[in-house]
Amino acid sequence: MTATHAEAESHAHTHGPGCGHDAVVHLDHVDYLHDGHAHREHDGHYDECSSCQCADCSDTCAACDCAECSCPTCNHQACSCANCSDSCANCVCADCSCATCQHAA
Repeated sequence: MTATHAEAESHAHTHGPGCGHDAVVHLDHVDYLHDGHAHREHDGHYDECSSCQCADCSDTCAACDCAECSCPTCNHQACSCANCSDSCANCVCADCSCATCQHAA
C-alpha cells in the first residue's frame, strides 16, 4: 500500500541523512517528520504521507502511537498471526495470515 499523492509544500533542502528531520520507515518508503507533517519523496518532489484513520488520533501514520489503533497503515499496527510479535511494518513471517501486514497473501 502506498500513500495518496498529495504534494507537500516546496522545500529549501533535500530530505535525507543529516537534514535535521527525523526519518521513519513507513511501509514501503521513508517519511521525514517535521512541523506535524510526514513527507516522502516521490518523483523528484515530496508528498504528504497518510494520516491515522482511527477516531481518536490526528497524527501521521508514521508517528501514531495510539494505544488501541485500528488504522491499517500505521507503523505500530500489531501483526495478528500466531507466529509473530512484531509490528505489521516490520513483519517478515513467511506464512503470515495477518490482514494488515503488507506482505500478506
